[in-house]
Parts: sequence; structure tokens; C-alpha cells
Amino acid sequence: MKISVRVKGEWFAVPVSNPQSQTIEWLSEEALRKYVKLRPSGSNISANSERVYEIRKAKGGSILDPDDLIIHVLDDNDFVSLVLDSDRFTMVTGDLEVHYIPEKASHVSEGSKASEYLYLNGSQLTTDDLLALGRGHRYIKLTADAEERVLKSRDLLERILKENRVVYGINTGFGKFATTLIDGEKLVALQYNLIRSHSAGVGNPLPPKRARMLLALRINVLAKGYSGISLETLKQLIDAFNSSCLSWVPEKGTVGASGDLAPLAHLALGLIGEGKMWSPESGWSDAKYVLESHHLKPLNLKPKEALALINGTQLITSLGAEAVEKACYLARQADIVAGMTLEVMKGTTRAFDPDIQKIRPHPGQSQTAKRIRSILNSSVYPSQIAESHRFCNAVQDAYTLRCAPQVHGVVHDTIDFVKGIITTEMNSATDNPLVFVERSEIISSGNFHGEYPAKALDYLAIAVHELGNMSERRIERLVNPAQSGLPAFLVKNGGLNSGFMIAHCTAAALVSENKVYCHPASVDSLSTSAGQEDHVSMGGFAARKVLQVIENVERIIAIELLAACQAIEFLRPLKTTKPLEAVYSLVRSVVRPWDTDRVMNTDIDAATELLSEQRVWNVTKPFIESYHSEKNFDFRPPSPTATILGKMSRLDKQLQLAQAEKLRGSLPSKSKHGDGGGDDADEHTKFKQQHD
Repeated sequence: MKISVRVKGEWFAVPVSNPQSQTIEWLSEEALRKYVKLRPSGSNISANSERVYEIRKAKGGSILDPDDLIIHVLDDNDFVSLVLDSDRFTMVTGDLEVHYIPEKASHVSEGSKASEYLYLNGSQLTTDDLLALGRGHRYIKLTADAEERVLKSRDLLERILKENRVVYGINTGFGKFATTLIDGEKLVALQYNLIRSHSAGVGNPLPPKRARMLLALRINVLAKGYSGISLETLKQLIDAFNSSCLSWVPEKGTVGASGDLAPLAHLALGLIGEGKMWSPESGWSDAKYVLESHHLKPLNLKPKEALALINGTQLITSLGAEAVEKACYLARQADIVAGMTLEVMKGTTRAFDPDIQKIRPHPGQSQTAKRIRSILNSSVYPSQIAESHRFCNAVQDAYTLRCAPQVHGVVHDTIDFVKGIITTEMNSATDNPLVFVERSEIISSGNFHGEYPAKALDYLAIAVHELGNMSERRIERLVNPAQSGLPAFLVKNGGLNSGFMIAHCTAAALVSENKVYCHPASVDSLSTSAGQEDHVSMGGFAARKVLQVIENVERIIAIELLAACQAIEFLRPLKTTKPLEAVYSLVRSVVRPWDTDRVMNTDIDAATELLSEQRVWNVTKPFIESYHSEKNFDFRPPSPTATILGKMSRLDKQLQLAQAEKLRGSLPSKSKHGDGGGDDADEHTKFKQQHD
């Protein structure tokens, strides 16, 4: 049995001859002894002067009891981290020892069946597929036709090498050094030099989910068969993915042409056994140890393979795929939350009439109106709150309520547009040079330029921001008693309690921050590589900032959702529609009503999680589908907000009079337009006088 133990950043393999009797305390002492014996020059610690503070299992980060037997708590090839007294937190240095970084997404279980594999051929990967791969829900295999294309592509490249033809990136330098020929015996060294020199990224590493998406997307592009990579090397990438061995990839350093060179070089660096790598078992460790512990070998690179690994737009595109999927989840839930706010603000559904959308037939506008209409008052889902103000004198609502189809709608259309570009990019050959087997030719070109995804993701950021812009204005209306007719800041005993006052400030701050992030990254360009790469896309930052915009908007809409649910508390005992009551119950399952002030950020986080996990959408989707399955129902109840020419039929008069009589017994103590229920009662009297 062998355990890998980390001491002060160094890993030591500790053989365990008798795990049935040897303890965790013995393991820690043996690891410390090895460190002292093999310590780097300049280290001044000794086994006698140091004391073990704690020992943690790398997978999960759990603290191990020194008295436990090794056989009971560890498996062969497990990783543990030794924390010494000198590693402990101080006000000056912080934590000296790197602790395990857990991953939220669970990896697929061992012994998966073939049905859990996703077969890649370079042409059919979707954004949803890529997110599933990123979450660890699927393993990867190549299709038979992809393997055949890769083999043929490599064969052509090998023939060209044997003929000593000069081809950029194969037997020349790169960028400005494109005219520098490399001797044949140095071509292997060229591969490793390229990866090491281009591993110049900075900043925080991509979290495991995003590193996994990046690796999966690079595999998909290589599977197209235009890169000249060998099948052996490509299968090693797949083995690393399936074992969840993921390189340390700093998030900053790409200008988006010639592709995402620095991030992809760091991805390749771990695969050649250098730099750092992450796995669920080891956490962040030296790449060579992580590969070895998973019975994997470092890549043995052949000519052109380094360039095949690092040239392409996969960082921009993989982050873009995540962004477009998250934007889709968020936008449709934003429709639901907007509908809930309209309900508690006692707005009218007339603006969502399908005939209005038909005469301005943008797909997103019609979709949003239909979605909001399906959760509001109708004969399918009647609302006591809506009935309580049926005969009020409000004719039309504020733009953030009335114009939700027009503003939210273009967001949906933008998401669809961007998704198309990202999906095309995910299944495109973005290398340079490209190997065309059917023409027996290798051609240098510019498919690595990231302008397509960069421009699309800048556009997506602008669109998604508008959801937050609208939501913040609706929050302001909810907390403002002059607008809502509800208690100020949605709390009792105002003054003693501040309620949603600062939650609204948080939403305003996030909206303002997003306005800065919405400045397009792709309008900038800086010449690089001594003028050879004289126009670049800056797509890496476009991708990172759109994810930040989406995260901010999630929190803004979470605040609106909480505020709308709190508003319902002041409208009780009246009930809203079944779908909105389901949303209310979902929120109340994680956040209780505000009776008095309390710490609010934990509630905002809980509501944000509901949105990020699509639970608001999932709880309303069955109601929306049921609504649209109905064939004959009245989705346009009589309302004074619509002017209808011609006399009312006696049946219509009787219907409205009956509804008005019913209303008189169910009015709340306060209405939108007065201190009591008088306005609605007056409307009822006027109605009788006009139509009797």
C-alpha cells in the first residue's frame, strides 16, 4: 500500500507495509521524517522541532484522527496533506499550506456503463452537452469515423515531414519566427519549448468544472481531424478527462488570437506532467503525481502536436457555452419573477394579450408574453389578488411591468442568436495550420481568431444586463410605498426595521457594476508578436465578464423574488394563482417571511441558488404546460384597461355583476388605490348604475 503525503508543498510517497496496525499518527511522523531527510536546500526544520497540527484527506478535506488505523480510513494511492504548526494561519502570512479545494459538481461514479459515455466526432457537440461534461456527468469516447479522420490526418503530416517540406508550425518557429527553420532532430524539443514558453497565464485557476469543459472542447475540436495530432496522444487526453485529471489553467492571459494560447498551453502543461493538476482524489497537486496516481503517463509529444494542443478558441468558447446556458436558465425565470411582481403590484394582464404580440412578431416578445400570461389570472388559474382590483381605475402599468415582453423578449432572441454562434464555434476547426487530407495539403489560415465568439459574448452581456436593469426598477417600485401601496420597504414597524432598504441598494450597486462590464472587450485590440498578430479579439475577457454579468443579474432577480414574496405577506389572506403560489412555497422552503430585521445576505444567497439550480423554472413549468394544453378558456377577463366599442351583451353584464358581488366579500383591508376597499366598492356601484 502506498500513500502520497504533502508536506510544505512537496509530495512524498510513503509505503505502508502493515496498514492493519500502523496509524495515521505513524503516517504523519514518517512523512515528516522523509521531508527532513529529502528536504529542499535551505529548509531549516527538523523532525524534533516541528509538530504536526493536523492531517487531512485530500479528497473532501476531512481531518483524520491520529489514532485511527490506516486500513480503516485510507485506500491505496490516497492523497493526504500534512499541516504543521509552522503552516498555520497568522495575521501576517495567512494560510501557508494549500488546503484541498472541494468541487461542488459531483464526478461520475466508478464503473460507469456505456450509456454514460458521450461520443465525440467534432461536429455535433451542443452547449448543453458541454455543460454536462463539465459537471462530470459523462465520460468521453471518440466515434469510429473521428478516429479514422485523425489517423489519416497524422499520416499526411508524417509524409510531409519525411519529404522535408517546409510547413509553418511543423518544422518552423511560431509567430514572428515563422521563417526560422528547425532541424529535424530538434522538432521534439520544439514541442516542449512551445508549451513551457506559452504557459504565461496569470490569475486564479479555472475551477474544475470549467477546466473539464475546456479539455472536453479541445478534444472535440481535435476529433475533427484537421489538426494533425496522433490518435495515441488524443486518446491520452481522453483518458485524462475520464479520470478527471485537470490542469491548473490561469484565467487571464489570452488576447483571443492566435487562439487562446496561454490557457491552452497551461492545459497541455499538466498533461506533459509539469505544473499543477487537480483531481477529486488529490486536490491540487504536482501534475506528475496526479497522473501517476491515476495510472496515466505524461504525453510524449511528436512534431506539430504542441501547436495542435494550444491553438484555438476553446477558452472563449467553453466559457461562452456556460454563459449562454446560464443566461437561458436565468432569462426564463426572470419572466416568472416579473409576472409575480406584476401580480403583487396589482397590475393588469392586458399588455400580454396575444394579439398585441402578433402585430409585432418578434419571437422572444411573443414567448415572454405567453409565459407571463400563463402564470397570471385566467379561468385556468384564477387569482384572488387579481380579482380584488378587477374594477380599479388603473389603466396601464409602468414600463418595467407593461413592457416586459418587449425588453425580456429581445434578451431571449439574443440568447438564441449567441447560442448559434457558440455552437458553430464549438464544432469548428480553429487550429493553424490546418491539415486537409483530401487535398494532401497543409494550409496556414486564421480560424484561430476569436472575433466571432468575442463579439457574440459582448452582445450577450449587454442583453442579460437589461434583465437586471428592469428587475432593479421593479424592486424599487415594490419597496416604495408611493408606488406599491404596501408598507415602506416591505416590513412592519418601519423605522425600527429597515426591511428591504439595503437589499435594493445591493441591486442598484450590481446594476451599476454591470454597466461597466457591458463595455465591449472586443472593440479593443493590441498588436502582439512583434506586429505579426496585429489584430486580436480580446475574447477571453469578453467571456469572463459576461459570466460576471450573469452572476450579478442572478442576485438582482433573487432580490426581486424575495421582495415579491414578501409583498404577498401583506396581501393575505388572498391567494394568487397556483403557479405563483408554488413559487411562493418554494421560496418559503428556504427563506422565512420578514417579521423583523435580520441578516439578509444569507437569504439572498439562498434565493440565488434557487435560480441557479433552475428550481423556480422547474416548479412553474408543469403549470405553464398545463395552461397551454387547455383549448377553451378565457385568458382575457373583462377589464377597464381595455376599451371595447359596442354595447355589452346581457350575459357579459350578468357575469361582471356576479363577479363584482363576489368581490365585495373578499376585499383586503387595503387596496392599491386607497386606505380601505372603498375604491373598488365605488367602482362596483358605478358599474351597476351604468349597466342596470
